[in-house]
Amino acid sequence: MSVPNAASLKVDRSAKTLRELSLEKMRDAILNDHFKPGERLVERTLCAQLDVSRSIVREVLRHLETEGLVESIPYQGPVVARLDSGQAAQIYEIRALLEGHAARLCAEKASDDMIARLSELNDRIHAAFGRNDFAEVMARTADFYEAMFAGSGMTVAWGVVQSLNARINRLRAVTISSTGRRADAAAEMARLVKALKDRDPDAAQDASQAHVRHVAAIAAKRLAELG
Repeated sequence: MSVPNAASLKVDRSAKTLRELSLEKMRDAILNDHFKPGERLVERTLCAQLDVSRSIVREVLRHLETEGLVESIPYQGPVVARLDSGQAAQIYEIRALLEGHAARLCAEKASDDMIARLSELNDRIHAAFGRNDFAEVMARTADFYEAMFAGSGMTVAWGVVQSLNARINRLRAVTISSTGRRADAAAEMARLVKALKDRDPDAAQDASQAHVRHVAAIAAKRLAELG
């Protein structure tokens, strides 16, 4: 996974708003481990790196705090949030419940076109793994789950998942490059897609929850190694 340098954080003023671009740059920098857990985020330094005003930097840091990527420490200021194994376990438990039920409902009532879309996205995830393009893996994985929730009709549940997306993606960044993950992920996702194609709600729910449980175990091990 590529790590941005200070120059690459500079914002292109021609697209979106400066706040949106700055937020994307900072979020990606944290997910890519450019800023380490516990590292202080100094406003003046970030203003220079992003080439934006201090007010924008403050807005971005406040937003990242709501996403769980930044925390404010008394007498120290904002720092990159440390990965907490207890919180990670809760996030995976929520994922297992919501994604499992979404998979069940998707198998029951998604359109044939939606099932085909999910199969296509899974193929793209597998291809990205083959290129070691982990950014693409994460992007297409997010697309897969968005489509699965859309197919299930669970729009409110998807909103809950989206509120955790930054932390989910941070955990994905920890687990995605682990040894053997490519083969395991391919097998797990193939099982899920087959269950969806077979219109088998029980198998779809089981496959989805088994996938989350496996990733949760990998994350717990990696977080223990990281201290």
